[in-house]
Amino acid sequence: MAKSVNKVILLGNVGKDPEIRATPNGTIVASFSLATTDRTKDQSGNWTDKTEWHNLVAFQRTAEIIRDYVKKGSKLYVEGKLQTRSWDDKNTGEKKYRTEIVINDLSLLSGRGEGEGGSYSRSSGAGAFNQSTPGPDDLSQAAEISDDDIPF
Repeated sequence: MAKSVNKVILLGNVGKDPEIRATPNGTIVASFSLATTDRTKDQSGNWTDKTEWHNLVAFQRTAEIIRDYVKKGSKLYVEGKLQTRSWDDKNTGEKKYRTEIVINDLSLLSGRGEGEGGSYSRSSGAGAFNQSTPGPDDLSQAAEISDDDIPF
């Protein structure tokens, strides 16, 4: 069988406060939308922004972190996979579809001044939730640090 890949990487802002619910067996689920913006020049040479909205869903511990630390406007880095689910509408009997990004890895990038408590990262594979002090630049958290960079 040929190799296939289903991976999504997003960096954007949360559109509204996440919706938190629990399944009948007690699994916590967080659902929310994330906006990403692409800036391009039009034919007149003016910059135009095109915003794309993405539906995201997270389960278990990642959903708990979202519940506790994510709110409207939070800047997030997300890795996940695309998943489409379907159901029959109870009123019309019509088949409905929804494509979502199931979160595997989440980094909260909003700083303290933006209503967050720091920069947090949660990877479903690592099984850890780490807190670090935010730097002046959100992307500086992703840079590699060598022994020469440490002041002591």
